[in-house]
Amino acid sequence: MLVQSKPIRLWVASSNEGKLREYRALAASAGVSLDLALIPNFEALPKFDEAASTFAENAAGKALHYSRFSEGLVMADDSGLVVPALGGAPGVHSARYAGPGASDADRIGKLLGEMRGKQGEDRRARFVCVIALAERGEARGVFSASTEGELLDAPRGEGGFGYDPIFFFPAFGKTYAEISREEKNQHSHRGKAFRKALDFLVSAP
Repeated sequence: MLVQSKPIRLWVASSNEGKLREYRALAASAGVSLDLALIPNFEALPKFDEAASTFAENAAGKALHYSRFSEGLVMADDSGLVVPALGGAPGVHSARYAGPGASDADRIGKLLGEMRGKQGEDRRARFVCVIALAERGEARGVFSASTEGELLDAPRGEGGFGYDPIFFFPAFGKTYAEISREEKNQHSHRGKAFRKALDFLVSAP
């Protein structure tokens, strides 16, 4: 368990309440006292265009951008699914893979279409997450993690979101949509990257 002398205040560069709940749960499971909140009036701030070709550039750029409009430490992330057999796609375009306004089912459908006929090693995939910390326009740290798995031919499970129903996690013999939230938080790309960021924050002077 991590040890800290005082609570840490951290703004999340997002308007996603679900993401906030997930990060709060991750902090609690790590034993870290974290005052975690979404940046106020996030939607009204000048928008950051996540147009870079890597997760790290998007996460760092977003954290730096929104830290200029916030007092204190800001955290931003970028994550997605990488399929080597598709040249790394969907990658940084994971959320926009099937076009604007597409549903999770639409994105899964497109990906399964691209994977049709691929077998064995060609079905390998990994989830990647990069988390960046910035304060007043200066970078404080960048942390990354990934989780290896393989893509199924059809969705399985009712939990999770995004590509979780077709991402098979060999360690549990289940998809991300079939494991519990606690199990996913322990082993997911986002959970591992966030714990790296927490280690850094707790040990920082």
